[in-house]
Amino acid sequence: MTETPQRSRPLRVLAAMSGGVDSAVAAARAAEAGHDVTGVHLALSANPQSFRTGARGCCTIEDSRDARRAADVIGIPFYVWDLADRFREDVVEDFVAEYEAGRTPNPCLRCNEKIKFAALLDKALALGFDAVCTGHYAKVVTLADGTRELHRASDMAKDQSYVLGVLDDRQLAHALFPLGDTVTTKDEIRAEAERRDLAVAKKPDSHDICFIADGDTQGFLAERLGRSEGDIVDESGHRIGTHEGAYGFTIGQRKGLRIGTPAPDGKPRYVLDISPVDNTVTVGPAAALDVSALTAIKPRWCGAAPAGPGTYTAQLRAHGGETEVTAELVDGSLEVTFTEPVRGVAPGQAIVLYDGTRVVGSATIASTTRATAGVA
Repeated sequence: MTETPQRSRPLRVLAAMSGGVDSAVAAARAAEAGHDVTGVHLALSANPQSFRTGARGCCTIEDSRDARRAADVIGIPFYVWDLADRFREDVVEDFVAEYEAGRTPNPCLRCNEKIKFAALLDKALALGFDAVCTGHYAKVVTLADGTRELHRASDMAKDQSYVLGVLDDRQLAHALFPLGDTVTTKDEIRAEAERRDLAVAKKPDSHDICFIADGDTQGFLAERLGRSEGDIVDESGHRIGTHEGAYGFTIGQRKGLRIGTPAPDGKPRYVLDISPVDNTVTVGPAAALDVSALTAIKPRWCGAAPAGPGTYTAQLRAHGGETEVTAELVDGSLEVTFTEPVRGVAPGQAIVLYDGTRVVGSATIASTTRATAGVA
């Protein structure tokens, strides 16, 4: 089938404007393309001062003001929508609950799924908008038969399709990513913003969790879950240290273990397993992190679900590389086998499958199979 670009007829577009340079340029490009664009900033905290300040997040008072100024320059209507309650329930509380259960969540992925392309899109469609526009680097390709596919951005260095792998058919049908075809450096995007007189041209990017004001994830979790001393053990179950809460660790973590006793071979030790039931953290050598297979649950497909086993590439974290896998849907769960063992795979993370540049779908990792004997 022949691929065609994203539909070109004028649309009523709701542009999600975080207050950053990418979403501002995306909104400007959508307006320049002839669409009827309205900007909206999402107020995600009942107390914005509790979120990150200093232009480092996407949920602050400064950000809403930056977004409004950008909308004024572009010449589009602008509103602030209060989604604080929904954000707290679907993103913040989910984040805390996942860590409490010994898993490692991705709050940005959950925000895209539950807020930007669920709560926001539903409200947009109810108000008569055709599409939601964001500053993500990804592409939606419309095929000759009218079906739509999600693909990696033209520039792999900026590709953000991983955090969009939760989008389904309905959401893709109303998604617009004006930056997806851009093969430029971030400096060139900033230069474009400057040419458009957008004050956010030099604003720093955000790489942190927006709802953790000081960037201290462990302190944030301790405040909500309380400190609870537990054991750090080696692969044999021998106690070699203590901690103040198993939720403060992630699979593959090396730093911050504070183990006084060195390993027999003198090599670094890594977190291999987190058991919230008995509040125990197991550590061991790097080789014990090798994973040969995994089971993932709650699959979401960017199109029809795959039929039978298939060979794909998989991405396991937002800024990670691709690895070859075979995958099959079995009784509603995704069974994945790696061609070569991989490290740092943690329950709670998302696995996103690709067929070339096309995003097939995503699922949440529930369990892993270690390539060598040890903790599973």
